[in-house]
Amino acid sequence: MSKANLLDRRAVVSQLLKDRKGAIAVGGLGASTYDIAAAGDHDRNFYLWGGMGGAVMIGLGLALAQPTLPVVVITGDGEMLMGMGSLATVGLQQPKNLSIIVLDNEAYGETGGQASHTGATADLVGVAKACGIKDTSNITTLAEVEAFASSLQDVTAGPRFASVKIDGANLERVLSSRDGTYIVNRLRSSLGHSPI
Repeated sequence: MSKANLLDRRAVVSQLLKDRKGAIAVGGLGASTYDIAAAGDHDRNFYLWGGMGGAVMIGLGLALAQPTLPVVVITGDGEMLMGMGSLATVGLQQPKNLSIIVLDNEAYGETGGQASHTGATADLVGVAKACGIKDTSNITTLAEVEAFASSLQDVTAGPRFASVKIDGANLERVLSSRDGTYIVNRLRSSLGHSPI
């Protein structure tokens, strides 16, 4: 795929969360969190500001704790490479309500834009398959994003994994609250739990 045909990250995330209903959205380190906030702050957005490599495991924990709710993890290729072992745990646990989307710009955006392994030899979809995640896809068009987004509400057929090739644009940061206690308590309240 030519670099000219890569998707706009904000358009991808907006499409994924457009009809989210009660889904919990977990944002990985940096740009994916900004993208989720840009799509609209929501009580069920769980932003990870500094937990590189942890988004999938946080999403897995939420999916196991809330099996009737869709849980959507949106992260980047750099973070997914750092937390690749989490895919093995997802494959073992098989949470039917978990969807993992990797926004792949083939770069470590938060540390200076160095080329990541996905631009060379690493195949994250292949890794997800090898870890036992059967529903995997490489997404290259907005029509495919839209089709994938329609599956996010299905809490009976996951886990699912998609890698979406996006452009490397450095977009304005859309910041939500960086107060961890506030973010956790807001999510807990939306799920009917008392604050911690």
